[in-house]
Amino acid sequence: MNFLDGSLFPENQNKLVITAAPYGPEWIPSDFPEDIPVTMAEQVQKAVDCYNAGATVLHLHVRELDGKGSKRLSKFNELIAGVRKAVPEMIIQVGGSISFAPESEGSAAKWLSDDTRHMLAELDPKPDQVTVTVNTSQMNVIEQMEAADIAGTSLAQPENYRAYTEMIVPSTPSFFEEHVRRLNKARIQSAFQFYNINSFETVERLIRRGIYKGPLVCNWVAIGGGMDQPTVYSLANFLRAIPDGAMLTVESSMRNVLPINMMGIAMGLHVRCGIEDNLWNQSRTEKMSTVKQIEQLVRISREFGREVANGKEAREILKIGVFYDTVEETLAANGFAPNAKGRQQGWLKKAA
Repeated sequence: MNFLDGSLFPENQNKLVITAAPYGPEWIPSDFPEDIPVTMAEQVQKAVDCYNAGATVLHLHVRELDGKGSKRLSKFNELIAGVRKAVPEMIIQVGGSISFAPESEGSAAKWLSDDTRHMLAELDPKPDQVTVTVNTSQMNVIEQMEAADIAGTSLAQPENYRAYTEMIVPSTPSFFEEHVRRLNKARIQSAFQFYNINSFETVERLIRRGIYKGPLVCNWVAIGGGMDQPTVYSLANFLRAIPDGAMLTVESSMRNVLPINMMGIAMGLHVRCGIEDNLWNQSRTEKMSTVKQIEQLVRISREFGREVANGKEAREILKIGVFYDTVEETLAANGFAPNAKGRQQGWLKKAA
């Protein structure tokens, strides 16, 4: 991305798109009973509350009535239908890591098979987005957390702690190439999760080879543990790599969430918050609900002079429903240089 004179002025930036992650599949209801919805009605209402607070993208996971994370796609269909009816303008983003939650007492969290994950392209009603990871990676979500962050919660229990420190995101080319093809066919946007520059570079190659032909909508996931560190240096390094046409949301964990989001707001990027990422206020004196986290980001963004997008505006900014016909169109729309054809001069010089 290029940051020219005036890039930090709000009039030269898109309105802010806030993603809410309110379902927190890694937690059990007793970890934060005031803010973890369990019944279907409560889960739908949580989406409504997040939308009313200012979030226009809903990162969606589902719970069973016993409070455990659901692996049943029928439950996802039910929640998507409920959210569609209650807040039709909200962008529904299904988390592709649906299966990483304990299924029964004493069982370790794990990922489902590739065939099962592919079924996300068959959800009905269709979500607007499904998160897509590329390249198998370590995902030790605990590494950047402090002991006090999880004290007294289910994550502090030895079996859960071990499962989440040892978590690996399985995503080989045989999975993610087929997954993207199926999402394209279903007209569901791939929301790419970038853990570092090499995961971005793999998606660029997917675009250049014609496997993905759509807007580059993505998250920079800065949680450590095999992924980028939540520092200004890692963010700046990543931003230098991606094209100007990318719609980038920054994402971190626990008390790194707010400072990383403040950097994102100032730079014209988009943000994510919610109890899936963080349970605390910055002084860790009390837990902070997803709605309060959203309201905090709305206040901060307005202090920067940057307005928050409504549902219709967010759909336009993230180009929901947009797909391209050719590789060349996709590259140009996202701000990439065209594919090389023989000996090629710098593309900016050639364009001029």
